[in-house]
Amino acid sequence: MSHPISSRAALILIDVQPDFMPGGALACHEGDAIVPGIDQLLKRRLFRHVVATQDWHPAGHVSFASTHAGREPFERIPLYGHAQMLWPTHCVQGTPGAALHPGIDWTMVDTVIRKGDDPRVDSYSGFRENHGPDGQRPSTGLADWLRGHDVDEVYVCGLARDVCVLWTAQDAVELDFRTHVLWDLTRPVSPDADADLATRVRYDQLGVDVIDSSALG
Repeated sequence: MSHPISSRAALILIDVQPDFMPGGALACHEGDAIVPGIDQLLKRRLFRHVVATQDWHPAGHVSFASTHAGREPFERIPLYGHAQMLWPTHCVQGTPGAALHPGIDWTMVDTVIRKGDDPRVDSYSGFRENHGPDGQRPSTGLADWLRGHDVDEVYVCGLARDVCVLWTAQDAVELDFRTHVLWDLTRPVSPDADADLATRVRYDQLGVDVIDSSALG
């Protein structure tokens, strides 16, 4: 069954960058498998609006384990009243690993939202940074851009489905966008994230419509 695309819908491509691919600094499980599908989806020109997000960290970012003496990647520390995962150093501004993936023709993208560029604050969602020292989650400007283009519905894909894609979808729901996730064009950080179905259950709890890109038309 074909899933028609509204003229008020936008495609949001989350963090499709080399550092999140196998062999990259923070590799997602089978992350490279989504690249051909995203490129083909863009070539179909189904969406009037297309946005990409780009992780764009300064050196010494607070989320890097290397910034904290004696800490290792994937440890958690308290930060501003919340648990902060410490990541391998990744997507450092201006490095090849932070670029938009070269296997995709990005000419269809209307705007690129860079996130995580405040050295004090991590950023998962395309809509809002994580909690900062003032307890707030600063906007990335994505919601304003979408509303300025009369978008009320979003289709989200990219990396990783259990972190940045999930946080983006969650914020989209909270901000009253009708929200879909293109499951085949996402991958988790590790296969364990899919093994217990917790991520899929969370999407269901949020009321997010989970579909495959092959259904779009």
